[in-house]
Amino acid sequence: MSGSASQEFMLEALALAEQSVANGGGPFGAVIVKDGKIIGRGTNMVTKSNDPTAHAEVNAIREAANTLQNFDLTGCDLYTSCEPCPMCLGAIYWARIRKVFYGNTREDAKRIGFDDSFIYDQIDLSPEKRTIPSFPFLSDAAAKAFQLWDEKEDKIPY
Repeated sequence: MSGSASQEFMLEALALAEQSVANGGGPFGAVIVKDGKIIGRGTNMVTKSNDPTAHAEVNAIREAANTLQNFDLTGCDLYTSCEPCPMCLGAIYWARIRKVFYGNTREDAKRIGFDDSFIYDQIDLSPEKRTIPSFPFLSDAAAKAFQLWDEKEDKIPY
C-alpha cells in the first residue's frame, strides 16, 4: 500500500457504505480527495434512484467534478469501500483519478451477490460475440459527427 493513503478518508468511505445500507441503498461508499480535502462523496443509489449507473464511485466523481467545475480530476485520489466494477473503473480513468484505495475486493463483492466477473469476461470478446451482441450500423452516416468534431477549432479536448 502507498504511504500516501489516509485512514481518515477510507473510514469516511466505509461509513458512507454502512449508511447507504441503513438508508436502503447498496453497500458501497466512496470519497474523492484533492489536496487533503474531500471534494466528492457518493453512495450506491442504484435501487433508490432506479439508475443502474448510480454507483458510489460515479456519484462521487459527479460531485467532485461539480465541486471543481471541471471534468478533469487530475491530482485527486479515490477512496472506496470496494474494488471498482468495470463501469466505475472506466469512469475513474476518464476522470483521470490519480490513485484508488479500496476496502473489499471484487471477490468479496461476488460472495454477497455483486458479481461483475461476467462483464470482465465480455470485454475480451468481439462485440458480435458478447451476450448483448453489438453490430456496426450506419457507420458512414455516423462518421459525420466525428468529422465535425475533428474539424472544430474551438473544441475542448478530453
